[in-house]
Amino acid sequence: MKAKRLLLILILLTALTVYGQQLLFRYAWFSDTHIGTQNGATDLRAAVDDVNSQDDLGFVIISGDITELDVDGNLDTAKIILDELKIPYYIIPGNHDTKWSSSGTVKFPALFGDSHFNMEYKGFRFIGIHQGPLLRMGDGYIAPEDLRWLAQELKAMPDHRQPLFLITHYPIDSTVSNWYELIDIIKPYNVQAIMHGHGHRNKTWDFEGIPGIMGRSTLQRGEQPGGYNLVDVYRDSLVFRERISGGETKMPWHSQLLEEKDYLSDPKKYNRPDFSINDRYSSVREVWSRKFDWAIASSPAVGKNIVITTNGGGYIQAFRLSDGKALWTFRAGKAVYSTPAIAKTSVVFGCTDSLVYCLDTRNGKLKWTYKSGAPILAVPVIANKTVYIGASDGKFRALNLRNGKLRWSYDAVTGFVESKPFIYDNLVIFGAWDRNLYALDAKTGALTWKWNDGAKGFLYSPAAVWPVATRGKVFISAPDRYMSCINAGDGSTLWRSNRYKVRETVGISEDGLTVFARTMWDTVFAIDPSADSLETIWVDSVGYGYDIDPSMPVEKGGTLFFGTKDGYVYALDAETGEAKGIHRMGVALVNTVVPLDNRRVVATSMDGKVVLLNFE
Repeated sequence: MKAKRLLLILILLTALTVYGQQLLFRYAWFSDTHIGTQNGATDLRAAVDDVNSQDDLGFVIISGDITELDVDGNLDTAKIILDELKIPYYIIPGNHDTKWSSSGTVKFPALFGDSHFNMEYKGFRFIGIHQGPLLRMGDGYIAPEDLRWLAQELKAMPDHRQPLFLITHYPIDSTVSNWYELIDIIKPYNVQAIMHGHGHRNKTWDFEGIPGIMGRSTLQRGEQPGGYNLVDVYRDSLVFRERISGGETKMPWHSQLLEEKDYLSDPKKYNRPDFSINDRYSSVREVWSRKFDWAIASSPAVGKNIVITTNGGGYIQAFRLSDGKALWTFRAGKAVYSTPAIAKTSVVFGCTDSLVYCLDTRNGKLKWTYKSGAPILAVPVIANKTVYIGASDGKFRALNLRNGKLRWSYDAVTGFVESKPFIYDNLVIFGAWDRNLYALDAKTGALTWKWNDGAKGFLYSPAAVWPVATRGKVFISAPDRYMSCINAGDGSTLWRSNRYKVRETVGISEDGLTVFARTMWDTVFAIDPSADSLETIWVDSVGYGYDIDPSMPVEKGGTLFFGTKDGYVYALDAETGEAKGIHRMGVALVNTVVPLDNRRVVATSMDGKVVLLNFE
């Protein structure tokens, strides 16, 4: 209590000092508006009206989580409200805009002009950059293309010692997988502070010596009324005050000196990512690896001596499986986050330009495209010369593999689809961001059954998990932290269990006799799918820590493989759960891996890396 009182006195003394100075300018700072929640639009309108009632503000900064989800016109609503501002505003997306995005994150820059900004105002520079994550549930991650943009913008500044404010959504700490890469880029510059949201409250931080300032949400919560922050900029100081929309401006809660900053300190004194696990499991080796300048949010596809990947730059790249030699490259119209599927000489994938593409695996030449009504993020499955794929236009389709012609379309999906369907007993089974799991007749597209867990809210949808089925049962796990077993014949619930806190990760053995799942904390387990309730075969605490990466466990030849949000790839004995090997391929989220046999696995990660690992 004494420490808090002393801090308040210091803030007040600083405020009294700066109030004797000339105010250079004042701006408003919004964050975490969450349009799509009950009060999101109302609270944002109140903040906009309040800003418009003042005549001494230069601009507005908005630090992410503009929507609760990028669905149902939420971004359009935000744009309409924000465009009512009488002064300029500068905006970046947050994790809610990029993780739950029916547009595959392409709508935000289309509406607002970009997903980052660089502007100068009265001698000060403000740069905004987002941290994802792109569609996959994990830590924040700054994509290679965004880091490249930031470095170029900083290098192009006429005055490299110009006072600079960096605007992010996440705090630049361990909640962002590659936080240190951003820190290393900005340290040579005169960074006065990193201003960010995400935490919905006013708070100060320290990011390797760089001041961090978290701003409140515009939302009203409980007894807290809706509001935002006002920032006063003086010649040699900043003052932060909370403003209640339509009401009072509170006393300063933070003040900070503006001074020449020099952060060229030894990074070894700070905690950076640890790769010592690779020394412990030195027998695991990277047969080959490739690193690209775009984020990869999709799994690789493996065919006969070929690996094909997609990325955020819209590039589809093929490599020789044996040695990683580049074979061909094709570029789609926009970013591709859909995992490709290979059948003989055809590779199929969806794109955020709303097209399904089919290329020739031998040379990368285009065979055909199919136009949907919205971006396509879903993973296709090819069976019986048919491509099964969902989209963001409320439809799930079956296409002729040979020419891309529509075989059938199911038009009653009420949320966007991103997952991989499972073909079982003439059923196509998939989830969507509408709380539902669907089972369609594979030949006709007719709805056989629809299931949901009864949980309220889209965020609990079984939409990211790749369902599996065996012995007349469908198995899924979802963000509600339950594992569910569903009757494949009629969609009735056979059992649900939260004994193990699972989230969006489930797999099945090659022979269909074992189902695997991975919890949010350290533990992997195997269950008997023939049992009438959750009956474990083995449970093993593997030690990967807290993990929410929707990377499915995949078994091949008696080895169970999976990746984590922190760049680790695990190989376990599928019969016992005992670790065979662990390798850290980077710091970014690993997508669902593709094993070749019981030792070799191909993996991709969000940092643009593709690798063939050998667990000897």
